[in-house]
Amino acid sequence: MKKLFDDTEIAFALKSNTDLNTSYLLFKMMNFKPLVKIGTKFINLALKLHLPVENLIRKTIFNQFCGGINEEDCLKVVDIIFTKGVSTVLDYAVEGKAVETEFENALEKTLKIIEFAKERQAIPFAVFKPTSFGRIDLYEKKGKQEVLSSEEQKEWADVIARFEKVCQTACQKNVAVLIDAEESWMQTTADELVLEMMRKYNKEKVIVYNTVQMYRWDRMDYLKAIHQKAQSEGFFVGIKLVRGAYMEKENERAEEENYKSPICASKQETDENYDLALQYSIANLNIFSLFAGTHNESSSYYLMQLMKEKNIVTNDGRIWFGQLYGMSDTISFNLAARGYNVAKYVPFGPVKEVVPYLIRRAQENTAVIGQTSRELEMIIKERQRRKKSNN
Repeated sequence: MKKLFDDTEIAFALKSNTDLNTSYLLFKMMNFKPLVKIGTKFINLALKLHLPVENLIRKTIFNQFCGGINEEDCLKVVDIIFTKGVSTVLDYAVEGKAVETEFENALEKTLKIIEFAKERQAIPFAVFKPTSFGRIDLYEKKGKQEVLSSEEQKEWADVIARFEKVCQTACQKNVAVLIDAEESWMQTTADELVLEMMRKYNKEKVIVYNTVQMYRWDRMDYLKAIHQKAQSEGFFVGIKLVRGAYMEKENERAEEENYKSPICASKQETDENYDLALQYSIANLNIFSLFAGTHNESSSYYLMQLMKEKNIVTNDGRIWFGQLYGMSDTISFNLAARGYNVAKYVPFGPVKEVVPYLIRRAQENTAVIGQTSRELEMIIKERQRRKKSNN
């Protein structure tokens, strides 16, 4: 089993030689941290000065990590990867907006994705970020139990209404919805709101999933607490497990404001925490459904092992593996080829609007030890394999 994710022929079957070469060049550049920093500054400056860089962005980093500029644009990717048994989570990746019109736009996008999902077996989930429906400051203020002004109370009522609309629609259309996790200082409020949605809409099966970032040392306590609530109140729990995406920001803020960082002290602790959460979820599948979002091969093997030990069939609907589009194809396509449920997060949005997401993607790849190197290693291996087979 340990060599499963080394099968590059399966992993890159959908990539032409040109696609493979483009990915090679991109990951080669991303493997050089100073270049990522310079590139990030250049892109931000170029967009600020309205320089014509949109086409360059689209042909490189955008095409690697995004499915298109809108939902319809993504359908080509959705259909192609589904031929290999890999499903899609369409993710509207426009970030950092903080006005009501944008929140309403994000709501409409999410509802449209639910409609898409209802009609297509290849799209089993919808997804949204809590801050796409309301200001992060508002979540934070609620979490601190500060008094809201009358205007803020109206704002918060609108946030709740957006959550309700999405979860109610998802329930009616029988489409599961993944709710992403964000910064710790707003997450408590988001957790409470998602809990309310689970109580309402997860009575018969899991429709609503909360995302749990296991680089936080307190998240096992959260899992146990929500499990206890579900048992006593009679609802199911949907959990999307990830390691986390805001580590630098979390640590910096904790240092600036002089409180203990919510992040585990080491990568090893995070890995152990993640695998412990996998174990806990699988041990409680009578209540939990699991979406394991991971690019970590060891954790993927561990989940496979847990399923085998519990005699759980590979396509059990309560267990999904998930990776980001443009990354870890060696995991996604090899798992799908063996009958496991796999979904790729496929981000979309106007090129300029998704630049913050793309920059974060590039920075995360350089921050995670070995991630870019592993992608490169597998691409090089496949290029060599193709060269040999053509000789």
